[in-house]
Amino acid sequence: MSIVPKETIAVIAQSIGIANLSSDVALALAPDVEYRLREIMQEAIKCMRHSKRTVLTAEDVNSALSLRNVEPIYGFASGDPLRFKRAVGHKDLFYIDDRDVDFKEVIDAPLPKAPLDTAVVAHWLAIEGVQPAIPENAPVEAIVAPSENKKSENSKEDGLLVDLKLPVKHVLSRELQLYFDKITELTVTRPESILCKEALVSLAVDSGIHPLVPYFSYFIADEVARSLNDLPILFALMRVVRSLLQNPHIHIEPYLHQLMPSIITCVVAKRLGSKITDNHWELRDFSANLAASVCKRYGHVYHNLQSRLTKTLINAFLDPSKALTQHYGAIQGLAALGTSVVRLLVLPNLEPYLQLLHPEMQLEKQKNEMKRKEAWRVYGALLRAAGKCLYDRLKLFPGLLSPPRHPGWRINGRVATSHSNKRMSSTNLSSQQPPFKKVAADGPTGAMQPIAMTANLQGAPDGFPTRSSGKGGSVAPKGSAVLAQAWKEDLDAGRLLASLFQLFGEGVFSFIQPVEMSFFI
Repeated sequence: MSIVPKETIAVIAQSIGIANLSSDVALALAPDVEYRLREIMQEAIKCMRHSKRTVLTAEDVNSALSLRNVEPIYGFASGDPLRFKRAVGHKDLFYIDDRDVDFKEVIDAPLPKAPLDTAVVAHWLAIEGVQPAIPENAPVEAIVAPSENKKSENSKEDGLLVDLKLPVKHVLSRELQLYFDKITELTVTRPESILCKEALVSLAVDSGIHPLVPYFSYFIADEVARSLNDLPILFALMRVVRSLLQNPHIHIEPYLHQLMPSIITCVVAKRLGSKITDNHWELRDFSANLAASVCKRYGHVYHNLQSRLTKTLINAFLDPSKALTQHYGAIQGLAALGTSVVRLLVLPNLEPYLQLLHPEMQLEKQKNEMKRKEAWRVYGALLRAAGKCLYDRLKLFPGLLSPPRHPGWRINGRVATSHSNKRMSSTNLSSQQPPFKKVAADGPTGAMQPIAMTANLQGAPDGFPTRSSGKGGSVAPKGSAVLAQAWKEDLDAGRLLASLFQLFGEGVFSFIQPVEMSFFI
């Protein structure tokens, strides 16, 4: 039995002018109509699949009819959905509501505006996290929708309707939202758990978390401000910052201005943690190394990053109204930035600072045991920073403190001895001097020339001039300049050692190599 009823065949016959079609003929035509319909629909489905679509359209039916050499149907090519209406008095009969259009109305209607030419225009949405004020970008006032009164005023003034498009919201996938919620929950509730450590590893290597970076930076800044009395949470937040900095797949430079205040807070805050037994010293050391790594990695991007950080730390170090814990963090931060920073900023202020610190370390003058422990912590931080600076200077001149092998220099068959004990350690080292020093001392003149200690050295980037390969080049003056600079560095290192020995005593010897310490034994 055919799925096409005979009544449908009778209605179609009436639409084409056959009014007296018998029921037997309609019943016989129904199977053939069903066969033709199935054939057309199968061809239309093939056309749909060849077009890489999953929705059957009127164009597919017209393509199938053209393949069968049948005239296509007209009036159904529009992309608008068809609107069917139920026929009055028939619950199962529907028809398409086609509105009659008067040609006069179409002719008298005004012409629509000409469409604009298709063009592609590029503009900056944001530059280093800052949205430029250009006409293509929505202004700041557009973030909040104007009221109805404002809209009416604008329309009255300009005479035109203003179509204001608000910025599109940042949409995160459900998976990223769950990931962010889980990381933040572990950081706040279980910072010492194994699962939190695994989450930190995921933050350091995952390549799909770049959309979450602004949310993490805001979360870290907010939690650091609220959790200054909770040391485990602060430590966990700094570990999150370290993991984000270690991730090579994210672009974190635009968000450093939000992360650096949180890191500096954990370095120079007056109080971190609520308990006396909290080891906030370790958090300050960790945060200081973290800030130094940020300067080292992104200093070429933000040229004033290290200068601003150094200014903040040196102000905290030299401010006598600050607590000793803040001084400790500032010293650790400056020491983490390198020995050059310590040599230029800490060492010149070391002696007056220690004069103020010594009373806080003595039992007779400071009865508060906690204050004394903090003072000794600061003293140890200063000793480590200065000792590391001394160690790096001695590495450049390993023969400075070594005992002499010969009592004097031999120059043209004569022995030149030194009459000053201060120059004994540097003038008696004939065998350990660099080649430039030997050339300058045993030059063609046969006598030791006076050395200008204020030689102006130019040439190589390290301060030593390059040797000329020409035949007419003079080697002795260049060697004298090099020897002057080398002796000046030796004297500076010697003065540094003497100054630190006066300030710290024998404690500074722990930063000298055992071979060099044999000079003092």
